[in-house]
Amino acid sequence: MVSEKINPAFVEPNGAPAQPELLVSAVLHLMSHYTAHSQESSGCVKLASVIERHLKALADLPNLAPVLRATCQQLSEQWGSVVENTMPRPQKYTLLGRFSAGNRVC
Repeated sequence: MVSEKINPAFVEPNGAPAQPELLVSAVLHLMSHYTAHSQESSGCVKLASVIERHLKALADLPNLAPVLRATCQQLSEQWGSVVENTMPRPQKYTLLGRFSAGNRVC
């Protein structure tokens, strides 16, 4: 997912870009909630997706130190994999299964 501009969700109300420190703080907070939640049950896809977007937004900031941008880019890709792996897989039906599912009355 390549983006040329900063996501509008990460812009302050006055139109100025959000401070990187606030994004880092937010993503660390979200990561800790994800970890706490994943110990209770399987990970939350929505929370992992928000973490991935925050990291991507940080990686896209031009004034961020190169090492921090690279780290955020790598972590964004890793969290993207977490999102993909925790998404429910669509069920595959056989042709006979599709016909029988179509005949059911709910």
